[in-house]
Amino acid sequence: MYSWKTVLVTIGLLFTLKIWNPYFVENISWSWFDYLHSTHSVQEYNPESGLPEIVLVDIDEKSVEQYGQLPFPRKIYADKMLESHWSNTYVFTQVFSEPDRFGGDEEFATALVNRLSILSSAPTIQTDKGSSPFVGTSTLGSGDAKNAVWGTPGVLSPIPILEGNTYGVGVTTATPSQSGTPNFDGTIRSAPLLMQANGQIYPSLAVEVLRAYNDEKSYQMKVTEEVGVEWVRVGRQKPISTTPQGDLMISYWNKFKRYSFTDELPENSILVFGVTAEGLNNPVSTPMGTMYPHEVQANLIQTALTGIQIKQSYFLEFVEVVLLLAVLVIVLVMVYKLPTALSGSFSLILVGLQVGGSFYIWSSSLVLFDTFFSSMASLIVFGHASFNKYYVTFQEKQQIKKQFQKYLSPDMIEELQKDPSKLRLGGDRKEMSFMFMDIIGFTPISEAYKNRDDPEGLVELINKFLDLQTKIILNNGGTIDKYMGDCIMSFWNAPLECKNHAEMAVKSALEVLEATKGLNNDLKPLNLPPINVGIGISTGDCIVGNMGSELRFDYSVIGDAVNLGARLEGQTRNYDGVDVLLSEDTYRQCNKGAFREVDRINVKGKSEKVRIYTPITGTDF
Repeated sequence: MYSWKTVLVTIGLLFTLKIWNPYFVENISWSWFDYLHSTHSVQEYNPESGLPEIVLVDIDEKSVEQYGQLPFPRKIYADKMLESHWSNTYVFTQVFSEPDRFGGDEEFATALVNRLSILSSAPTIQTDKGSSPFVGTSTLGSGDAKNAVWGTPGVLSPIPILEGNTYGVGVTTATPSQSGTPNFDGTIRSAPLLMQANGQIYPSLAVEVLRAYNDEKSYQMKVTEEVGVEWVRVGRQKPISTTPQGDLMISYWNKFKRYSFTDELPENSILVFGVTAEGLNNPVSTPMGTMYPHEVQANLIQTALTGIQIKQSYFLEFVEVVLLLAVLVIVLVMVYKLPTALSGSFSLILVGLQVGGSFYIWSSSLVLFDTFFSSMASLIVFGHASFNKYYVTFQEKQQIKKQFQKYLSPDMIEELQKDPSKLRLGGDRKEMSFMFMDIIGFTPISEAYKNRDDPEGLVELINKFLDLQTKIILNNGGTIDKYMGDCIMSFWNAPLECKNHAEMAVKSALEVLEATKGLNNDLKPLNLPPINVGIGISTGDCIVGNMGSELRFDYSVIGDAVNLGARLEGQTRNYDGVDVLLSEDTYRQCNKGAFREVDRINVKGKSEKVRIYTPITGTDF
């Protein structure tokens, strides 16, 4: 059977997924972070910052049209550098790993020497590739940098003549996710500031640009065994916080000026060269849409240069897990304790608070705090728990209907379905009134039908009689306990409360007598003997509830008052003209009607005789 255990399993599964953090769960978080990233306002260059402006130089279709097919002769790069202002920093994202087929390498090398220039290298699977880096790296802390940072088998470097005449060479890798592990969505969100190959630490292109800007000869990095890489620093610049693998989250909200390679280039700028000509370079995916690789590098350089970076807190990652568990438990309790509409409203408010909190933390401090997964998980749990609640409630209603439809009126069943708590399973001690009703002189009636050879007619008569009396009992708020041949046992004040249960029992008895008179009028034309009934009514404490075994049970009552009611019904045969007998307790609880005392009789289990009464015919209830 469907139960609340299934909801707990769902909560456990969601909690496990958050801790385990498989690719698809990680991607949910990163998709949320990408959305947060996209909400950041675009930042244009501020001349008052004191930092150089980063400019994109596109080798576009116009450039190809003017200078010919790529790769360009390196003399063209040399001429472009030398005709531009000496104050610029020239950053080339292409890897010049092979000699120029036009013989322009010496001219290009001369230009590199006469201008502040940074060339690019690239990771490769070829282990024999890679020269020693220009500068050294000093490591602080107890950790081993070579084991901490992202590694590659080799590095594809510029040819020696170019490498030996440029200010620096940096690796241009940008990872689709942290630690160099490709994410299935292929989005570039970070890049390593340092990496290792062949036992050497290599700087990224961004770090080399920072070194050039600060005119430094080395780098510093802090590596601990507990965390990994904590930060990277170039000269006097503020340390750049990284992931444990040395990755830097890239801020993509920077707006750069763009120039064609054919244009006259600006002064006092960091010029980042890259290919944008159609069909010659492929854009890559970023949180802000598709960009060209040199545009990604420009954003990485800007992030490292300004120190305005996106941060992830390991403490907040722990908070995310705690928040997830707390939210799911709160949603479960709300669904269980509150009406569906109210719990749904509170669940939506809870989702709004989570999303709003994530927005606030992002907008105020650029810290990534994932509440999207917990928000989505809370809606899943709400939906599951609500369905479970509906299902369990539906089952309860069906059980109530199945159990009581033969014994209670439809209105009473509906009331029980609305509030099943009124029907407490097990035994309950309470004061109730009981009515036993039986046909007196049933033998003559059965003989009459036997003589007519009409057993079906007898059954029809009995059913008509029982149906008539049952409707009266149900209409007066009574419960049919059982049918015993031509006898009916009924009671009041259970499972629903009935304050005037004694009066309603007596009222039902009088209506039964009146209905029986109408039935007898129908029997006269058939020359059938009339039906006479004997009714016994008692009031007293008893035990009421579901009784039986776990496999089969019935809603019933036990107690002295039940036995007394049955005996009183039998006593009606001893008094002429008396069809209804009441116990003294029933009589005392009737504030309406007129009664007379009939007798005082001995009752089993009682040392003194008890008074019995009968209602006066025609009395008003």
